[in-house]
Amino acid sequence: MADMLKQITLAVIVASSSLFPAQESTKPQSPTLKFSAPSDWVEEKTSSTMRVAQYKLPKAPGDSEDASLVLYYFGQGQGGGTAANVERWIGQMKQPDGGNSNDKAKEESLTINGLKITTVDVGGTYTAEMAPGSGTFYNNPNYRLRAAVIETPKGSYYVKLVGPEKTVAKWAKSVTEFLGTFEFK
Repeated sequence: MADMLKQITLAVIVASSSLFPAQESTKPQSPTLKFSAPSDWVEEKTSSTMRVAQYKLPKAPGDSEDASLVLYYFGQGQGGGTAANVERWIGQMKQPDGGNSNDKAKEESLTINGLKITTVDVGGTYTAEMAPGSGTFYNNPNYRLRAAVIETPKGSYYVKLVGPEKTVAKWAKSVTEFLGTFEFK
């Protein structure tokens, strides 16, 4: 009788599992920043966990190097404010005539797909530190830096494009289009 009861119980369990299959979780996904890079950019393996995406933008004729575009995310409340980042980026460019890079920089604030985006564009000699705390600096004349802060409910994302002037100019339209793809959903 006990064996028969076990078989009936097992039959009920098997039958009920086929009648009521396991439900997939309907828990909503946490929103993230979505974007789409142009197909002619070369995607690279990110070199740190702070880099969401990393691309090589092939050099323009006459330039000796490619440009580099990196999308950073440091976490909610991390990475510094918009004005501080714009100021730091401008400070990474020195003017050949000794002038003030602030006078040469073009800053713009816009809203794309509901996200506040602040951009900066400045040319000159790129003099940023090669790695934080390294004490060694780039010295790349005739360079251009374009950067943006994308503000989201989960904190800011940072785009930084650096490369030879002609190469950055070659990709200017696709960089603007890239920023236009950013959505937080």
